[in-house]
Amino acid sequence: MKEGIHPNYREVVFHDLSCDFKFVTRSTVQTRETIEHEGKTYPLVKIEVSSQSHPFYTGNQKIVDTAGRVEKFRQKFAKLGTRGNKNV
Repeated sequence: MKEGIHPNYREVVFHDLSCDFKFVTRSTVQTRETIEHEGKTYPLVKIEVSSQSHPFYTGNQKIVDTAGRVEKFRQKFAKLGTRGNKNV
């Protein structure tokens, strides 16, 4: 393999912010933050959904809306739902 063309593949902590779940895995993702986890310092990646919080794995239906995206979508397409679709 050529030297200097491959990304740095190392252990990284992923932190699910919705349920405060952390897990260590290997990744090439670039991060600026680090975290102390189990006595060792790792690069930190913050995520909103993982297997611990996803409805498919937990069985709990929950809307994750961090930036008001769901409400913006509803406002944008509310008009379409009231008119009815004549092309059907």
